[in-house]
Amino acid sequence: MSDDAPAQRVAGVDGCKAGWLVVTRPLQGTAAPTVAVVPQFRDILADETLAVIAVDMPIGLPDRAGIGGRGPERCVRPHLGQRQSSVFSVPSRAAVACTDYREACAVALATSDPPKKVSKQAFYLFPKVREIDALMTPDLEARVYEVHPELAFWRLNGEAPMSLPKKVKSAVSPAGLDQRAALLAGHGFSAAFLNARPPRGAARDDLIDACVNAVIAQRIADGEAMPFPPAFERDAKGLRMAIWA
Repeated sequence: MSDDAPAQRVAGVDGCKAGWLVVTRPLQGTAAPTVAVVPQFRDILADETLAVIAVDMPIGLPDRAGIGGRGPERCVRPHLGQRQSSVFSVPSRAAVACTDYREACAVALATSDPPKKVSKQAFYLFPKVREIDALMTPDLEARVYEVHPELAFWRLNGEAPMSLPKKVKSAVSPAGLDQRAALLAGHGFSAAFLNARPPRGAARDDLIDACVNAVIAQRIADGEAMPFPPAFERDAKGLRMAIWA
């Protein structure tokens, strides 16, 4: 890298109410991490200083969904114990394309074996899944990786699931977030950064998730991460279907 080349960074990305919460940190050096809300994923891709972008959103969509979703979902759940409910099954690309819930359920039933509707939780994520799917190409896989926060915390926690849930009955659990923040404090994030008020349009759980995604982005850049499953499949667009940690 020449002296006048921009500094290379990695980014952990999590979907939030206002778009995408992005936490960046330098590939080298001790510069402080940054946090920002970005309205569109294409704006993150446009930042050429980002060597690795680790995002908590499905990448690679099947034509037909099997039991338990894609290979990545089936592969990571056994590692997560009581936290495995955080991993939702990804339906077919045709179902994800639907903007009406009833239509999405009907299409999912017709494109899954055995037939299965989509959950409301998954449906609410479809706009962001579609946003990434419209942008992704096999060439972008050199920079953009699918991650999952609970698998990331499992990796950082000595490959043991977190003992406290992040949410209880759909409400954020402060104790669960504090437990995760304590773990992140040992991976380059200060308590002040982790406890700061997130940018407008994002919540503290978004910040915590984006931070752990950034740690995995660093691991990917350093060659220390692996895909789940190791022998991943590709979808009809040629996109790999794998969660990295």
